[in-house]
Amino acid sequence: MVDGMVGTGTGGEPESSDSLRTFGAVVQGLREHAGLSREEFGELVRFSKHTVASVELGRRMPDPEFVQRAEEVFGRTGALQKAAGCLERQPGLAAWFRRWAALERTAITMCTYECRMVPGLLQTQAYVRALAADNLPPLADQQIEERWAARAERQKLLWERPNTAFSFIVEEHAFLRRTGGRAVTRDLTDHVLEISQLRNVEIQVMPLVRESHSGLQGPFHLLETPENQWFAYLEGQESGQLVTDRKVVSVLQRRYARMRAQALSLEDSVSLLQRMRGDL
Repeated sequence: MVDGMVGTGTGGEPESSDSLRTFGAVVQGLREHAGLSREEFGELVRFSKHTVASVELGRRMPDPEFVQRAEEVFGRTGALQKAAGCLERQPGLAAWFRRWAALERTAITMCTYECRMVPGLLQTQAYVRALAADNLPPLADQQIEERWAARAERQKLLWERPNTAFSFIVEEHAFLRRTGGRAVTRDLTDHVLEISQLRNVEIQVMPLVRESHSGLQGPFHLLETPENQWFAYLEGQESGQLVTDRKVVSVLQRRYARMRAQALSLEDSVSLLQRMRGDL
């Protein structure tokens, strides 16, 4: 899982969304009002009790047949049919990342330090596919497409929010690794160079050889809201943490400020990327 993106939830089911959980709660409420157990209700709609549980817990998008048969059980009010039309799975985004993604949409400042790979907001479709190829357990084609679609939607922020200041610090080795091969890295580098020309975007490269480095504890993200409140986001394998503690966020802000001084300047970063591009 990379940069808040995921293909499936527990047991291969889609990650839950608010609308799925709300729909499931309504189904559960109607079922309990009717005095039916999950097993009894499952027999009436011809789905297993496990499927009923997954729908009620917001883990599974209900099949059209499920909705239609549930309507019949509950008196054909049309309520479930209408509610089903408003369901969203939010494919491609991990559940723990969605609150951060929501904050991104209105942020006035965003800062990203990444030492593992090129950050999601700077990635290309081919690069995302290359990352997905090494995912374990393996992803289905649809899951990879959902992952890219979610990332591409987030990337619109760079162009659609010209008054938001974006800052990126990326380790040089993220490009030198050549994930996906020369062609993928060539297109990726071109893409990053193009984005670096946007007035609201600053991209700095942390050089491969650096005796002093304030970010050795790992990657992190910082974000400022329109109300001038700062948040941080930390991500590990199969998990993520939205940080609201002001003291912790302040520490990360100081580290990021130090790293901006330790990384190459904007001009030198572009020059380095151009040289690496020429070597591909």
